Amino acid sequence: MPEGDTIFRAAARLHGALAGHRLVRLEAPRASGPRPPVGTIIDSVDAVGKHLLVSFADGIVLRTHMRMSGSWHVYRPGERWQKPVHLVRALVEVDDWVAVCFSAPVVELERSPAVGHLGPDLCRPDADLDECVSRMATQADPGTELADVLLDQRIACGVGNVYKSEVCWACGVSPRAPIGAIDEVTRRELLETATRQLRANLGAGPRQTVSGAPGALAVYGRAGQACRRCGHPIRVARTGPYARSTYWCPTCQPPPPVSTPDLVR
Repeated sequence: MPEGDTIFRAAARLHGALAGHRLVRLEAPRASGPRPPVGTIIDSVDAVGKHLLVSFADGIVLRTHMRMSGSWHVYRPGERWQKPVHLVRALVEVDDWVAVCFSAPVVELERSPAVGHLGPDLCRPDADLDECVSRMATQADPGTELADVLLDQRIACGVGNVYKSEVCWACGVSPRAPIGAIDEVTRRELLETATRQLRANLGAGPRQTVSGAPGALAVYGRAGQACRRCGHPIRVARTGPYARSTYWCPTCQPPPPVSTPDLVR
């Protein structure tokens, strides 16, 4: 699943190409719902977490979710596409540009996009971290592992598999720790770190979370390599209900102590 910064950059590029222009052609072969007529002005293109919303002046919104397979491309009319036509799931054309969504499993045309359940988007400068901390307390079961809580878009939008591991390493917290064992100060630190890392990667260039060569990451994709902080080999495991890869340093990010009940005397 793409990280929030990927969707944010895609939305910014689409907004620059489409916003303020009149619709020439719209295709969404697998989507039901109302369709804006040709000539409708495109108001905006926005990212809301992992969702990308193309909003039309008549109130209709084209919502896509990339999951693991989808992507948006922007072409000039007549330019050769990089992917085959049978993978097209949505197409929005204006006079000077053609925006094409390939392979996205979620494509909907709606008047009320189904995004109201999502938490604050950490890519946005106005993200309410107090609300995110509150949602951690009210919407996450105390036994849920931290890695899965960070991926829960109902709590905060934007963190994907890469940032999940990178944020936990930066804060020295085990991604396998149950959220109930993590105090509120640390929860906020995790969210602040996720916000800082996401926003640092909203521009062009490879994603980077630590100093070094472009694209340098602390732990993600570095299983068996030396931890950048202590030198211990990085570990990886498939965790959570979707068996996603999680990377961590067992020395810098030890699991919380196991509490035991007092003995009855």
